[in-house]
Amino acid sequence: MSADETVRAARELGFAPSDPDYGDAPGQVLCEHVESQTELNLGFTKGALTDVHVYRFRVEHADVAVVLDGLDVFRTPGEELLERLEERGHTVERNDDGVDTLPDLRVILSNESSLDHPMDEEGDPIHFDYALVTSVDFRGPRGD
Repeated sequence: MSADETVRAARELGFAPSDPDYGDAPGQVLCEHVESQTELNLGFTKGALTDVHVYRFRVEHADVAVVLDGLDVFRTPGEELLERLEERGHTVERNDDGVDTLPDLRVILSNESSLDHPMDEEGDPIHFDYALVTSVDFRGPRGD
């Protein structure tokens, strides 16, 4: 997808580019959904969409859902989400640093934000707050 097509699709979902003058071949376009305070960072290589970075909404009651195989990525507790994705046959590579990968789907999930999201009794984030979907083939969280 070109930058114009991608931004048009983001606009249809209620996201607006932070800089409407993003040019013909941007490296990245940041888009925000103002009501929910959800951000998308659209990544491009040679004018074509290569990755989408999604940052969890900051308004807890927001009418926003990021869905992966029928599961709400940002509302399903992180451990439960990974277990359910494994049950559905997806490979999940867990990382102690809070960055987990689903290499067959080319998805990375993280819950290491410093933003004020729900935490458990031990102070760890309950939900993921970041998802990356990429066209790049990778293995493991470091691409090795």
